[in-house]
Amino acid sequence: MKKLIFIIVGILLLLIIIILIKTFTYPFKKVNANTSSGWKMIKDDSAIQRLSGGLKIPSVSSGELGEFNYSPFDTIKEYLKASYPLIYQNTEFVEVNTYGLVFRLKGSNPSLNPILFLSHTDVVPPGDAEVKDKSENIFRPDDKPLPTVSEVSEEWDFGPFSGAVANGRIYGRGSIDMKGMLFSLLESMNNLIKTKHTPQRDIYLAFGFDEEVGGQQGAVKIAEYFKNKDIEFDAIYDEGGLILEKGSVNGINSDVAVIGCAEKGFLSVKIKVKGLGGHSSMPPTKSAIGKAAIIMQRLEKDQMKPVITPLINQFFTNVGGSMSFVNRMAIANQWLLKPVLLSQLTKNNSTNALVRTTTALTMMKGSDAPNVLSPEVEFVVNFRLLPGNTVKDVKQHIAEATKGFDVEIEEIDTVKEASAVSPTNTKGFRLIESAIKEIHPSAIATPYLTVGATDAYKYQIVSKNIYRFMPIKINNAEKQSIHSTNEYLSIENYMKMIHYFEYIMRNYDKQ
Repeated sequence: MKKLIFIIVGILLLLIIIILIKTFTYPFKKVNANTSSGWKMIKDDSAIQRLSGGLKIPSVSSGELGEFNYSPFDTIKEYLKASYPLIYQNTEFVEVNTYGLVFRLKGSNPSLNPILFLSHTDVVPPGDAEVKDKSENIFRPDDKPLPTVSEVSEEWDFGPFSGAVANGRIYGRGSIDMKGMLFSLLESMNNLIKTKHTPQRDIYLAFGFDEEVGGQQGAVKIAEYFKNKDIEFDAIYDEGGLILEKGSVNGINSDVAVIGCAEKGFLSVKIKVKGLGGHSSMPPTKSAIGKAAIIMQRLEKDQMKPVITPLINQFFTNVGGSMSFVNRMAIANQWLLKPVLLSQLTKNNSTNALVRTTTALTMMKGSDAPNVLSPEVEFVVNFRLLPGNTVKDVKQHIAEATKGFDVEIEEIDTVKEASAVSPTNTKGFRLIESAIKEIHPSAIATPYLTVGATDAYKYQIVSKNIYRFMPIKINNAEKQSIHSTNEYLSIENYMKMIHYFEYIMRNYDKQ
């Protein structure tokens, strides 16, 4: 008996030693201890004013795909032309499907594949929240900046289409998503032209106009335009990741710049469940709504299996050095502790989305009266597909959940597979890392999975190197203001974003 105990203790000790050795020797990315804020912000009041003016144009996309009021989009086309005459004079400019805008700044070496920067002119509706200050034409770029917000406001400080500049901020719907990036790209290209800088390869800007409702008339048509011209891009840059302020990501004790190298797929299905209708005074033993409830419970309880993909494993390798010892131990010893790691990841909404195809029950419809049994109940479930899972896999998963019931299943909305995963050993990715060091040297730059949808997906037909990243540093509350109330972009973030894109444009072929 003693011998057996000694053997067991010996095995446990050996196991502990192996775990510790693997933890201490795991190639976690070294955390940059640099406390410098990087490139010193140079405030440009003219650039701020141009963005402010753009935010005043209510270019809202809503309703059916591509069916909305286009009058503001005519206005924004004229506004850009008046604001950036040098760009229109010194680039090849093309309108695709009337409102898609494409600019080409020619490089000196036509044998090199060009690079492409994306954005979109449309914004989501502003909502109906109250406005504290309804004053117009507020432009106070020299105000002392207020501290960043700690929670999403229930009111707008200034009107959603006021373009107000105050408190160190530029307020308005679209300031972050996505006019801030659009105007920073134009400012960057404008600076290149003003300083007579000729890049080696062509630089393209492409702006869609219906990204918020699927991009079918904008990005899809622009991507087809490039494909028809046989243009292959060396790298494509779009929105997606951000620089998340220290404390924004649970367990990571550092600012972290998450660069989307892939995005999840999308599938929404309407499931109609049939049963016996009639008067509620004589209900059947199993109603349609009861059957639907069983299916919904199955879908939520038995979700698709979580997986640590190579992309997310690379993310953990990069950020692990800024995590607790216990977390580092789990990451470094997945050969033994992967089930524990996955269990912890799936308990948190944010990290759960990184490791599995998520399931979200979003809509339901049954009887229209309290005493009537509906013979048919329908509900909608939305899946966001992890790279590695396919639409076919999800449909099989749905078939298992609905087995034994009389159902009709209908795809609704846009259906798309998860994107390809872009490599990180490319010039295009390395430029992102070095540009981040320019503006936020202490941030950990890492590949990441974008869980939302972007226009970038449509451009897979013209490049394998697509990176989703907006170089602004924000906290969770600021992030939640996107598509919500009191959206603003700090002046510092805007100036640094302009510098970031100009850095990539100027240095792409100096690496």
